[in-house]
Parts: sequence; C-alpha cells; structure tokens
Amino acid sequence: MHAPVNPRPQDGPLPAYRARVAAGLLKPDTAQALAAETLQELWHRLRGYDPHPEAPAEAGFFARFMRRKPVPEAPEGTPQGLYLVGEVGRGKSMLMDLFFECADVIRKRRIHFHQFMQDCHQTIHAWKKRNPGEADPIPPLANSISADAALLCFDEFQVHDIADAMILGRLFEALFARGVVVVATSNTAPDDLFKGRPGRDAFLPFITLIKKRLNVLHLEAQQDYRRERIRGLPTWHSPVDGRAERALDAAFLELTGEAQGVPVRLTVLGRVVELPEAVRGVARAEFDDLCGKPLGPADYLAVATHFHTLVLDGIPRLGPENFDRARRFITLVDALYEHRCKLVASAEAPPDSLYEQGENAAMFERTASRLTEMQSKDYLALPHLT
Repeated sequence: MHAPVNPRPQDGPLPAYRARVAAGLLKPDTAQALAAETLQELWHRLRGYDPHPEAPAEAGFFARFMRRKPVPEAPEGTPQGLYLVGEVGRGKSMLMDLFFECADVIRKRRIHFHQFMQDCHQTIHAWKKRNPGEADPIPPLANSISADAALLCFDEFQVHDIADAMILGRLFEALFARGVVVVATSNTAPDDLFKGRPGRDAFLPFITLIKKRLNVLHLEAQQDYRRERIRGLPTWHSPVDGRAERALDAAFLELTGEAQGVPVRLTVLGRVVELPEAVRGVARAEFDDLCGKPLGPADYLAVATHFHTLVLDGIPRLGPENFDRARRFITLVDALYEHRCKLVASAEAPPDSLYEQGENAAMFERTASRLTEMQSKDYLALPHLT
C-alpha cells in the first residue's frame, strides 16, 4: 500500500518527498533524496523561528517600508540558509516548494528571484520620490522585507542586470543582519554569478557573503525531468480554437504544476516588457502581447533568457498587411531559437503556411524552418541557454 501523498506538514519535507516517490508521482533519485535530507535538517533548525516578533503585525508593506526605526539584530545562532544549484530540470524548484510548504515559520515568502528584484526596484523608486533628500533606501527596504518574511525562498536565483548587481550586496547584508534566512535554487554556482559582466569586481563581496551565509549544495541528478516532460507534449496546435486553447492550458499545467502564473515585468534598457503570466521559468502570452507592440531584439532577448519555455496563444496568418507584427515575430523566434527556449503555441496554420504569399514571404522561410525544427525531439532535448 502506498504512503499518503500529502503527509502532515509538521513531519517536514523529507517525508513529503518520500511519499511522492512511494505514490509513483516522482521517480527515485539519489541526488534529490540527499537534497531532501538537507532540507529536512534546515526544517528542524527553523521550527518556530522568528528573529524579531515584536515587529508590529498591523503595519502594511508600505508603512513598514517608510519606517526609520531599524529592526533589531538577529540573535546568535541564526540558521544557515541553503543555495541549491544544479542543471535545469533536476527538481530544485519542486524540492524547495516541498520545504516551503512544510516550513514552520510564521513569516515566510516564496518568490521568483527576478520578480523579487523587480519589486525591490519599484519600491526603491517610490521611496526616492517621497524622500528626495535622503540618499540610502536600502535600510528601510531591508526593514520592510524582513518584517514580512523571516524565511525567503527564491526560485531561479540569477543575476543578469547591472542594476540588480549594484544593490544585492548591501541589501542581502542588511537582510542577513536582520536574521532573514534564505533558501535559493539556481542553475549557476555562486562563483559563476555575473561572470564575464562589466563591473563584476564590485559584485565579488556579494558572492563571498552568499557562501558565508548559505550552505551550497550541488544537485547532481542525472535526469532532466523538465525536458522529459516537454518532449512528451505536442508543441504546435492549429487552428486557433477551443481545442488549441485547452491544449495550451494543459501544457502550462504540465510544465509548471500551476494552472496559472502571475504577471511579470522585465526591465530592458529602461523600458518595461510585460508578460501576462509566468511561473517556474514558463511564460504565457498572447501573440499581440509580444508582437503587437513596438518591441525589439533586446526585449525578445530578455524573454528568451529569463524563461526556458514560452507558451504563445493565437499566432495569426501573416502577410504584407500585418508585416510589422510578422517582422517582430521573426525577431522573437530568432531570439528563442538562439537561446534554445522552447515554444508551445497555437496558430492559425502550420509554420510553412503562416506566411505563404506576398512581399517578404521568402524572408519568412527561415522562420518557418526554425519553427518546425523547434518541434523536433532533438531541439526539445537541448539545454536552455541563458
């Protein structure tokens, strides 16, 4: 008889993981089991953890952000966090989610790291507008975040943006000083964060801080479960109808474990690119969200590098009458292809029939060829390039 799929949260993430293996929902994996044991140890150390319970519970996010009074220092013995690193599709997010669900911490938050940084930039901008004579928004920002969460769980920790790199060191130093415990998943080892980017020397103290405050565990699972899932999915659905929409709904659920994502805003060269929903490295948008707006190569590059899969609804027939949208779609496909981003789409026709005649039809031939290749098992087996 199988173990229950949902054991009591008070038992911790390791029993939850073993129950899913016993129920056949997960395949046995030695590396995942080791990570679950490590998370179980952290779960024990965090039970009832609350480094500053005197923070006023009735204060809202913005009110706490504006507060000048510093949060008391964390007591000695603050638990070390965990940095779970490994290749894509190895189960890092799944394991962290099990841990987060079981964590016996009243104030906790689980968020995609990119979204967290977007929230920080927006809050800093609002603070500077209200306090033009004060130069340092980091302490009040850290007060606000630590008042909301003693445990922060970050999915897909990655640093591509110089604006993020410039504030991370001081922000995390302030968060750790306030007793915040961090658990993060990443495809990149700490020593390789922001590697090869201008200004990395100024970023090195942050890497040292991460290695000091977080135990680093390499998840060396042999199987890429994410690529296995998408290899079993049809990725092109035509025509655009109810059946195609249901197929894309099912694909999003299969790839993310969620029926719906949350809105995400990417900042690109000072502009904002909005995705209606995204979760766990999968974004979903309508064709017009990405190709009906004046977006360019840098915008599509941001989409292709931030997400390993794009679910795109409603690609229309293309031609001279809507060539602006067709040209943007060509640029989008080029960015996705170059970074091995996977595409699941609904369209009015197969790739070879999307742009059949008229001026610039020949230009679309390469795009049609790439769209066809992107449905192949060989392409779907390729790792995402960030």
